[in-house]
Amino acid sequence: MATITAAMVKELRELTGAGMMDCKKALNETNGDKEKAVEFLREKGLAAIAKKANRIAAEGLVATILSDDHKVGAIVEVNSETDFVAKNAEFQSYVARVAAQALATEVTTIEEFMAQPWIDDASLTVEQALSQKIAVIGEKLSIRRFEKVTAADGIVATY
Repeated sequence: MATITAAMVKELRELTGAGMMDCKKALNETNGDKEKAVEFLREKGLAAIAKKANRIAAEGLVATILSDDHKVGAIVEVNSETDFVAKNAEFQSYVARVAAQALATEVTTIEEFMAQPWIDDASLTVEQALSQKIAVIGEKLSIRRFEKVTAADGIVATY
């Protein structure tokens, strides 16, 4: 059995965003193998996501973003279970990235949007990135809707 050091736990935590105790458990379960520990955490996260699927996510944030020339704008609604998560900086940053994804997309339905490559990591879809965020935050999250607006004449503005 490999000795699990604090540095190993820290490295896995930085790599996956999972909690410290979850990382330690994953390393113990995989005998210190980092790649297997990442897979262990991913599988555990998918199981946790399945448990959260029936929960209601009625809190959250609405975010807007504009193109540099103010000709195109996007608005997204991302829901969470509690207002505590909605006030969390990590969640707020994630919602801003979802808005950036909406601004960059050409699709019009939420199903197509969820299947798009994630703006920050093209190896993931938007849905997979959402699943990772659920595993990190620990609550059900959902991208409820988005809309993209293009100005024919003039500009798009937010308030």
